[in-house]
Amino acid sequence: MKRGLWMLGLVATGGLLAASLTGCGGGADDTVRPDARATARLHELLNDRPRLPDGFSPRAERPWRAPFTPKNADCLTVLLPAAGQAPARALTAQAAVSYQGDELGEQVAVGLARYAGSEAEGHLGDLAEALADCRAVRSPGGTRLKVRPLPAPLRELGDEVADEMVGAELRGRLKGYPYAMDVVLVRSGDTLVSLVHSGLAGVDAARTGQLLGAVLKLASA
Repeated sequence: MKRGLWMLGLVATGGLLAASLTGCGGGADDTVRPDARATARLHELLNDRPRLPDGFSPRAERPWRAPFTPKNADCLTVLLPAAGQAPARALTAQAAVSYQGDELGEQVAVGLARYAGSEAEGHLGDLAEALADCRAVRSPGGTRLKVRPLPAPLRELGDEVADEMVGAELRGRLKGYPYAMDVVLVRSGDTLVSLVHSGLAGVDAARTGQLLGAVLKLASA
């Protein structure tokens, strides 16, 4: 893993804003078009009863949407890939789903996006910069989330299983209720893997690591 990239990604969070997508990494490359067969293959991987950790339903559901809208544009950018809105430049295939967990309000959002050339690396670098500029999440209605580095064991797992990884954990209140979220963005070869593990009662970093391992196996299939 590139240490400089990791340090940029120690602070993170996100939300949804489609307009942010085109600004992350520049405009779409006119010479590259999504491949229908490759896209269908990613959808198949995510929908064909993946081997998720105990406590997660293997039945894929609709792509996740953030339950808040942060005021900070950088915070709005980093969850787009997990919601199926990965950076567009040189994108060749993309799919996103969510899976339900058995803890209170637990859910994991997964996005896979494949790129031509070395664009996956460039896009992860852009997302890492956005993470570095998002130090807290505030949203109308009582949403306040503090951003902290991912726990060391999860960072070490990233060193072992991915080419590059950035991420952070968010802890605080969602519209007044306790809320937690782990955000992980990984490059595996030409693929950008995005994962958001969230819950009302809190999220276990060990389970986040197990989810990441399972999703990376899908990405390499």
